Amino acid sequence: MAEPKNSIIEVKALAVGYGSKVVAKNINLSLEPSVLCGIVGVNGIGKSTLLRTLANFQPKLGGEIEIQNKSLEKYTPSDLAQKLSVVLTEQPTSKNLTVQELITLGRQPYTNWIGTLTSADKMHIQKSMEAFLLEELRNTKCHELSDGQLQRVLIARAMAQDTPLILLDEPTTHLDLYHKVQILKLLQQLAHKSQKTIVFTTHEIDLAIQLCDKILILDGDTNPFGDPCELIEQKHFEQLFPSEMVQFDTKTGSFKVNK
Repeated sequence: MAEPKNSIIEVKALAVGYGSKVVAKNINLSLEPSVLCGIVGVNGIGKSTLLRTLANFQPKLGGEIEIQNKSLEKYTPSDLAQKLSVVLTEQPTSKNLTVQELITLGRQPYTNWIGTLTSADKMHIQKSMEAFLLEELRNTKCHELSDGQLQRVLIARAMAQDTPLILLDEPTTHLDLYHKVQILKLLQQLAHKSQKTIVFTTHEIDLAIQLCDKILILDGDTNPFGDPCELIEQKHFEQLFPSEMVQFDTKTGSFKVNK
């Protein structure tokens, strides 16, 4: 009997979209623990739609999604909440909570019906605050935070949920370069040190190339997936944008504007 694969998430011939309208198809990827994976592509190509489909927020239109060798549709909502956590671009409605209170919500899949925190719950909350540099802000109301601070809180809440898979939609939107790099480096550390599989959509292709272990390029055709270096060698990034405006420099792994 074959050994079960160690993949956290496996996607085969996936098609995503709304109703009968397919936004993206022919999507394939397989990710093991301790991997940071970026999903890149031009606006409107289906990055957020793909992420919402992987999170089971909307139905797939074809293909297969497996989380730890089990079909996504076979999970109950409570079981799935212990397998994957999600950070979307929408701002939380609970901004009147303190930082610690919002992070504590990440333990909901595990607490009993009256929400009593165990010592294990408290440990996960504390570790999440430490990992995302939030200890000094623990009693600050979320509406008092900067965009970068709030983004760290939302990711810390996902970390406190302690799932093997974390999905994030545009985690660096509205942030300056320093805070974009800070968030992505924290995600990289979380993936590698805590054996998490982290998948995020981004427009920051240059940063993704430098920091990600794997990248999925949604190009509306073959949607290549692999190590950043392999994708550069195979010239996949060069096809992303009209060449008369922007060119990809394979030596530096970055885009250059044609002047």
